[in-house]
Amino acid sequence: MLTRRGTFFAVAAVVLMVAGRLLGVSELYALAAAAAATVISSLIYVRAAKVDLVTHRSLHPARVHAGSDSRVDLAITNRGTRRTPVLAVRDPFDGGRRWARFLMAPLNPGETARAAYRLPTDDRGVFDLGPLRLHLTDPFGVASKATDGASPTKLTVYPRVDPVEPLPETLGHDPFAGAEHPTALGRGGEDFYALRAYEVGDDLRRVHWPASAKADDLIIRQDEMPWQGRATVVCDLRRGVHNRQSLEVAVSATASIVTACWRRQALIRMVTTQGLDSAFGSGQAHGEMLLEQLAGAAMSSSGNLALSLAMLHREGNGGAVAVVTTEAASDTDLEAVARLRGRFGAVVLVLLERGSYEHGGPKTSTPGRPLPRATAVRVTSPRGFAAAWNQVVAPKRSGAYR
Repeated sequence: MLTRRGTFFAVAAVVLMVAGRLLGVSELYALAAAAAATVISSLIYVRAAKVDLVTHRSLHPARVHAGSDSRVDLAITNRGTRRTPVLAVRDPFDGGRRWARFLMAPLNPGETARAAYRLPTDDRGVFDLGPLRLHLTDPFGVASKATDGASPTKLTVYPRVDPVEPLPETLGHDPFAGAEHPTALGRGGEDFYALRAYEVGDDLRRVHWPASAKADDLIIRQDEMPWQGRATVVCDLRRGVHNRQSLEVAVSATASIVTACWRRQALIRMVTTQGLDSAFGSGQAHGEMLLEQLAGAAMSSSGNLALSLAMLHREGNGGAVAVVTTEAASDTDLEAVARLRGRFGAVVLVLLERGSYEHGGPKTSTPGRPLPRATAVRVTSPRGFAAAWNQVVAPKRSGAYR
């Protein structure tokens, strides 16, 4: 195809030919012929040039937290029998909003060229990278031909995570609320707990043969179940309570709480006003899935925080819960937070005040309206989320929740 310069040459050839016809100037005919010859020869050059390249792109790592480094390594090998011409390599990022561009020197047969560059990771999100394009241009820059290289891939930038205390542990032996210490209610675990009589359905591999021989009956070794607390984190994503700045603070706060509970090996559940309900889970895969959901979180015109919180009153919920919203939440929303005390042993409300995300907003916390019967974490500009959270939650974790 013709480049911008090639289009200019083609138009110039037509204009010169018409001008030569009208004015009867033979020199204009010569210039028109030269311009046309340049265009035709350039098209023949790029069409006749054959390149046989193998490209490989690797992303290290493909999932990072905002502000961390992510590097792209490119390897391009000439598997043809002739030397390649100079090629322009372009790798689009974020839907073509940004590009990595560089020239590749000619490669001999079997030779490999390598390049590396870093990706911007200041903002969270799921970004498209590629496809890699190789552009061949004639020496005059009149015509070019593009071929695809490496296929598209994705870079996931998780929200920023601050070092914070996990949600408090709740007391009691309610299976929905968690327990401060391990229990032995299950049929299997890790550490020895007691011996008991065999019951139908027990795993015969857990039979304690010495004790069974003495009792003349099957005796089962029962092990202590490893303890796992339950933590639910609710993130308010409604457009009515957020702007762009407050959304980023809320998503980062949610990711920080989720990560702290995940590292404590608790069962984690994440709920958003967009309708996401991850259900309880644990482990590396579950934690990364939650962070990936937060990486792509956006404001939504739909959603109801009070309704999302009311859904948490169903059986199977319990333990500790954190609700992340802003001071723009309505009284109905705050009343719904207060009602969670009937199901959860610990309720923490994270309230982002305007000064925590808006430049020029209030620099200190104001008393404002009364908050619900819950542990309130007011996030203001001077302290930020991590400091405000740790100041309130750390003393609670050293005490007892009932």
